[in-house]
Amino acid sequence: MSQSPQSNMSTLSSPIRVMIVDDHPTLLWGLEKLISGEQPRMEVVGTACNAEEAVLHIRNVVPDVVLLDLDLNGQNGLDLLPTLLLNPATRVLILTGERQQSVLDQAVQKGARGILHKNASAHQVLKAIEKTHEGEMWLDRSTVGRVFSEYRGTTEKADPDTAIRASLTARERKIIRMIVEGQGASNNELAERLFISPHTLRNHLTSIYSKLNLGNRLELYVYAVKHQL
Repeated sequence: MSQSPQSNMSTLSSPIRVMIVDDHPTLLWGLEKLISGEQPRMEVVGTACNAEEAVLHIRNVVPDVVLLDLDLNGQNGLDLLPTLLLNPATRVLILTGERQQSVLDQAVQKGARGILHKNASAHQVLKAIEKTHEGEMWLDRSTVGRVFSEYRGTTEKADPDTAIRASLTARERKIIRMIVEGQGASNNELAERLFISPHTLRNHLTSIYSKLNLGNRLELYVYAVKHQL
């Protein structure tokens, strides 16, 4: 029996590379088993139980998504975020028991793409990894409202492009990420990896260039690396 186009896509696409950083051995083991059970859709490429191990692994495995606990046996996971986000292709998803909203908001302001509480179901964990990898935010509405309200009072003055970058769609962000990762790949090669036609890719690029006031792929690459898109 022939496969559907969608099943062919999932077969051909690369697995989501996940790194887990948590100081609880049992939870670390459980998350590794959960995510490894999703192969070939996802795979665990590294685990760490403290900040030192996390820094060592992030340099070697370059994960797509990092599941990060904020309390690493007395070490603050927030301090790790700048290092974990050095590669623009990596997304950080916070998995924590922390309930203090100001701490969680700080995590988002420092670059985390989502917040998961440790009582989340297995389905929610896997869905959050998938959506975060696709470039979406995994946040409740109240958190989004608080964070963007804070941005309006501070970062928009320092960076007038914030609102412009926020207008990029999840698909456009994925295209930008693939351009950064693919570097010299041609439009035809990128379109094939995205499972879209070269014409559709050109339309997306035209929209991206217009939103970001850029003229070509080289300018887009430099912009994306600078702003960690």
